[in-house]
Amino acid sequence: MTKKLLPLPVSELAPSISTNHVHICMSNPYPEPLTFIGQQRAQSALDFSLGMDLPGYNVYVMGEAAHGRFTLVKDKLKQHAKGRATPNEWLYVNNYDDHREPIALFMQAGQSKMLADDIDAFIDEVIDTFPAAFDNPAYQRKKKSIDREFNDAYDSAITAVEIAALEQNVALIEDKGVVGFAPLIDGKQLSDNEFSHLDDELRETFFEKIEKLEDALIEALIELPRWKRESKEKLRNLKKATTEQATKPLLKDLEHKYASHIGVLRYLKDIRVEIIDAVLEWLDDEGESEENKEDFDRKGMLTDFFAPNILVEFKEEDAAPVVYEPNPTFGNIFGKVEYATSQGSLITSYRSIQPGALHRANGGYLIMDAEKVMAQPQVWDGLKLSLKTHQIKNDLPYQDSVVGSSFTLRPQLIPLDVKIILLGSRELYYTIGEYDEEFAELFRVLADFDYYLPSSDKLQYQFITKVTEYCQQSLKCSTTEAAMVRLLKFSYRQAEHHNKLSARFADVLELVAEASFYAKQDKLSVIDAHHIDEAIEGKQYRTGQISENMLSDIKEGHTLIATDGQAIGKVNGLTVLHIGDTSFGTPARITATVYAGADGVLDVEREAELGKAIHSKGVMLLTGYLGNKYAQHFSLTLSANIAIEQSYGYIDGDSASLAELCALISAITSLPLSQSIALTGSINQHGDVQAIGGVNEKIEGFFKLCKMRGLSGEQGVIIPKSNQVNLVLDDEILDAVEHGKFSIYAVETVDQALNLLMAIEAGDLVNGHYPEHSVNGLALARLKEIAGIVNGDSDDDKDAELEEGKGEL
Repeated sequence: MTKKLLPLPVSELAPSISTNHVHICMSNPYPEPLTFIGQQRAQSALDFSLGMDLPGYNVYVMGEAAHGRFTLVKDKLKQHAKGRATPNEWLYVNNYDDHREPIALFMQAGQSKMLADDIDAFIDEVIDTFPAAFDNPAYQRKKKSIDREFNDAYDSAITAVEIAALEQNVALIEDKGVVGFAPLIDGKQLSDNEFSHLDDELRETFFEKIEKLEDALIEALIELPRWKRESKEKLRNLKKATTEQATKPLLKDLEHKYASHIGVLRYLKDIRVEIIDAVLEWLDDEGESEENKEDFDRKGMLTDFFAPNILVEFKEEDAAPVVYEPNPTFGNIFGKVEYATSQGSLITSYRSIQPGALHRANGGYLIMDAEKVMAQPQVWDGLKLSLKTHQIKNDLPYQDSVVGSSFTLRPQLIPLDVKIILLGSRELYYTIGEYDEEFAELFRVLADFDYYLPSSDKLQYQFITKVTEYCQQSLKCSTTEAAMVRLLKFSYRQAEHHNKLSARFADVLELVAEASFYAKQDKLSVIDAHHIDEAIEGKQYRTGQISENMLSDIKEGHTLIATDGQAIGKVNGLTVLHIGDTSFGTPARITATVYAGADGVLDVEREAELGKAIHSKGVMLLTGYLGNKYAQHFSLTLSANIAIEQSYGYIDGDSASLAELCALISAITSLPLSQSIALTGSINQHGDVQAIGGVNEKIEGFFKLCKMRGLSGEQGVIIPKSNQVNLVLDDEILDAVEHGKFSIYAVETVDQALNLLMAIEAGDLVNGHYPEHSVNGLALARLKEIAGIVNGDSDDDKDAELEEGKGEL
């Protein structure tokens, strides 16, 4: 005979926490610095990756949010970064041979800023020197000599024509740069009126002379354009020589200062050549009006043309950079080129190149969220290409589509030396590995974060010390021993285990911070246990509207749930709902009906397309259990419907299969089930009860309903025996159990559950038979009867056939 189970004692419903151990830990803080608690597997993986300098040993940190992934990774990286050399600084300078391809230079820490300051000072000196240098007496003298050469040639040509004209009684006249001729009579120049009164023959003679003189003038000045060109060329050469002579000493000091850096020397050599043309174009004020002098910013133009564009800079003795990029777009990772609008066109220059996270992290470490990286178009491909080529990818496809045929840049590629750390979920890790063969090659190290931490005395010690430090440093308060015990229980509850703490330490710190709010309301600087409870209740109240509404529906009779009495084919199952970051349990009525037929066990939820795969699997196992348990000597034939009543959403999971089987057996045997006991658990085909999730929320959901209606002492919950270690129940339930007002049973088999739910024994198999008046005996008989009816083999059918035969005779 199956022995009826006793309810679990209070000591089995929650983990035991030693207040003496808490007192000792709080009195003597952990002796070693604590950067993180637990996660030894992940820490070992990070240490291995950071110690490997070979390519491909990047890290995928696998775990869920609030497990301390980012904190641990950042602490580890900062520790390792201190042992690495300060990275080189990178800057772009103008490529004067091809402005589309800026030149990348690297320098030691602090040198880029020094170079930029030196170039800025050089530009200031050039502006101070010019155009003042063109006022130098030596320059002016040479300039006048060039002008005089031109004027002499011009005057000589004009004089020769003038002499020839006078010989023919014609005067040469110059007025405002215009050369003309006028007739002379007795040495007197004739006016137009006087010339008109001459006789026709004389006038015609003068016309012929003037025409010939004009031809002679043209012939004499035919070389004038060449004279002007040669004069301007000499003047330009003079200006170039003057500019070179004035700028050479300024650059000579810089060349001597950066003599050990070949790239900078080439850059300064290019400036030596280009500064001459820049001065002549932008700093030569000759021939310009005062208005034009103010039209542009000379300093800004020279800076944009000559000054270096620093991408990243460091100070001496800086550690290697540790960069976290929260928004890994293409531009934020690989850098971007900014554009400006000028006369309707987009323009840019090497000074508009902006660094990305890879530039800032070069020589160090870059942390990113894997989900965000995968969500951005082309970022993953660009990141892989950069890691494989060891160069920072800088072609920007998304910008090419915007700028079209406008001026674009192709900056020189910068070598890449960086360790990438991706933070992501377990599902994403396996998804990427399945679809991208290169992933395993580039991210060889997996740092796997556990969901739980083993609850050793040492770990509790570290837990208590970290909470104490957080309270003192961040919250400026302290906690009592009772509050610390409550926090430990909260962590056990998060882990749902007697021997494990939750790895979501951030949730504990969040709870402490919220508890400090209630302590401050009481004008206290010490957080007590009731403040922790207030914080928990406050969050439950803020997020508990849906659960309260569901409880109210049951109270008002809209949702039918019985908590006393007995019923055939009806049982209270336990479900847990996850809405956002809130989980709560609620009872659900499960019903079953059985009748003669051959349709088998029909899952109403699946037929209505509300039951998902795992739930449907749980219902299918019921047929296997019935066949294995009862139908060894006849064909299992029946029609049965199983439904979760008043369920209007999707249902998944097999935790209702135990309750569904009990309802089905009740319907088969017509034996009533106790409605004061709710149950949860999954089963296999052999009738073993298996563990389920959310056991604490499920128990608390049914307890709240029973408490609302009044605890009778008959109410309770049946859970799988294997879930006993997961019990971390509220003190209110523990108190009710201790006073015999509520019971919790842990079962291993279906028969044990039936013994608790029904008035008669389930019945053990003895010599191949179940006791006649046991649950199993009645179930076997009823199933055999239904099989006979459906298959036409029942005794009633045989008697009817015999009577019909007698009538015919």
